[in-house]
Amino acid sequence: MRQKPQLPLLERANFKQHQLEVFCTVAQHLSYRRAAEALYLSQPAVTQQIKALKEMLGVPLLERRGRGIVLTPFGQELLPHTERLLRLLRETAPVVRQIESLERGSVLLGASMSTGAYVVPQLLRDFHSAHPQIRLMLKVANRLTTEEDLLNHQIDLAVIGLIQHPERFVVEFLMRNDLIIVAPASHPLAGSINIPLSKLQEERFLLREPGSGTRLDTEELFKHAGLHMHNVMEWGDTGAIKEAVSAKMGIAVVFRQSVALEMARGELVELKVQGFPLERRWHVVHLGSRRLSHAASALREHLLLQAAAERGSEPGKPGH
Repeated sequence: MRQKPQLPLLERANFKQHQLEVFCTVAQHLSYRRAAEALYLSQPAVTQQIKALKEMLGVPLLERRGRGIVLTPFGQELLPHTERLLRLLRETAPVVRQIESLERGSVLLGASMSTGAYVVPQLLRDFHSAHPQIRLMLKVANRLTTEEDLLNHQIDLAVIGLIQHPERFVVEFLMRNDLIIVAPASHPLAGSINIPLSKLQEERFLLREPGSGTRLDTEELFKHAGLHMHNVMEWGDTGAIKEAVSAKMGIAVVFRQSVALEMARGELVELKVQGFPLERRWHVVHLGSRRLSHAASALREHLLLQAAAERGSEPGKPGH
């Protein structure tokens, strides 16, 4: 028994594409009966498709000659274009399947300076292992640039903390971001508890550039307490700040994960200042008006599920 041919294009295509398939098959066999057999359709169905295509184009494509049919000049002109179009559609079908099965695709992920250095790489590791064919690109910038990149469609997703225009985005909780004050291990206040914030007024604070989340939090904290930081030194990234604190150049507000290694080695200590740690949050963010690609949607879900598993709660819900 002859097997039915695999025709994924016919099964999944819209009506007009189906008409083109029927036309090419009739043109190949120059017989409605043989075309119907090849397509596993009834002969009236094939005739109806050719008639509908003729009405749509407004020109006859086939005509009877003697006991058979032949292509009209219009049909002869249309046939090579139709064959080329259908060939391209067939070549595209495997690509679509690969995209749907995450065997193909790319995601451009944005991240703020701190998350890009200390959080996102670990979260991406398992996704890359599960889907090595997906091309992952990470763009690390300050939070304002990252937000602008989202608005301009320069990146698909972002992992950031503070968001200037949350109404334009889908913002989902990823994980806590506890800010602490660190100092060199030899600092006079190391080991003390309940340190009043006022005792730190004369300390040299090593701060990130204006606009960074940690700097805004630090400045707001002092302002709310009616205090001033009299000695400030600006640094370009958290890594440089850590090195400067280790070199006894000052103290800094950083998020806990960024100094875990230095604290474990005893190079830095957490100062137990009243009101600390400050609980902040990181989020997975994408533009509300933009539909995510299949790969970007899968990465978003992976980030949320992995972070939820690590904190022992449901995705999108803050852990305790």
